[in-house]
Amino acid sequence: MPEFTTLPPLSLYIHLPWCVKKCPYCDFNSHTFESGLPEQEYLNALIDDLQFQLPQIWGRRIVSVFIGGGTPSLFSAESIDKLLSTLRSYLNCSPNMEITMEANPGTVEQGKFNDFYAAGINRLSIGVQSFNDEKLKALGRIHNASEAHKAIDVAFKAGFENINLDLMFGLPGQNVQQGIDDLQQAIALSPQHISWYQLTIEPNTLFYSKPPQTPEDDDVWQMQQEGQLLLADAGFAQYEVSAYATKNHQCAHNLNYWQFGDYLALGAGAHGKMTRSDSSEIKRYWQLRQPQAYMQAAPADKTSAEEVIETSQLVFEFMLNALRLKQGFSRALFEQHTGLSATTVQGICEQAIEDNLLQQTSEGYAASEKGYLFLNDLINRFA
Repeated sequence: MPEFTTLPPLSLYIHLPWCVKKCPYCDFNSHTFESGLPEQEYLNALIDDLQFQLPQIWGRRIVSVFIGGGTPSLFSAESIDKLLSTLRSYLNCSPNMEITMEANPGTVEQGKFNDFYAAGINRLSIGVQSFNDEKLKALGRIHNASEAHKAIDVAFKAGFENINLDLMFGLPGQNVQQGIDDLQQAIALSPQHISWYQLTIEPNTLFYSKPPQTPEDDDVWQMQQEGQLLLADAGFAQYEVSAYATKNHQCAHNLNYWQFGDYLALGAGAHGKMTRSDSSEIKRYWQLRQPQAYMQAAPADKTSAEEVIETSQLVFEFMLNALRLKQGFSRALFEQHTGLSATTVQGICEQAIEDNLLQQTSEGYAASEKGYLFLNDLINRFA
């Protein structure tokens, strides 16, 4: 049975589920809309949801907020301002905490971004995906390369000093030079963070039912190897599988996920994780996926399902996240966030070190260079 003497950090995730158009590779809970967004109705549902969940987090401080989607930048600045003001009135928020909002370059306006910044958003994650018009069209994006450049310029002019660019490689019909050219253009725009990851074909997507012609594995590998060298030379340190940041600009919110922290979930389809010291349990829960159902449900009925993570699964769940980090994890972090003794994993770790998949650090363990290449194999050792 886990024993928790200290609860892990607590973040807040808010899901705004609407998009102008559903991308063929997207497996997130996103929905197109025929007419105007029901902003006020959805905002009311979020606030009801927050009020209902408050008792389980009394006294705990929120360390970060992430507003994802969908396309959150479709919402008006007034709605975002009201949402953040409500959060501040109900929650114990850390001073100067990171508040991220996702934005689509096709929904960017200077005045709107000025107002988002004034409302308290201090980190933007802009879904560029590519700077090649042909590839953007293949991905079903609603913006072109020129609009992507404009969006980043607008964000900087609005005052944002912490900007992430989402960029993919291994795109349909993409060759190595095109993949590297995308990355070079991203770097040249001087963002503080780049999320650079391979396109994967997920179930329940259009690409899954009608797969595009993607590059050969050798070409994808070459893109990755050359791209990582390019990022390192430009001052972007890799700290997670697909996350690269300049100094002091790691994403605090995602770090809390990867370190097996807790997160409160608001919004249609949002997922949450909560540690309970009173019952010595860690539970996951999911909100109703359909926006209309979420808005119409009573606060107590917005959660569609929840489950307690069994003690036998805790080690695997922790490693599934923590071993993605280049720095790995400390024994103290493992004990604090799982409620288990570090001796629980000592034997598996020692064998993984012997097999050159894991390395010992001053305070704990991290994947070796070989282990990072075969990360799934390493993680499955803890299943």
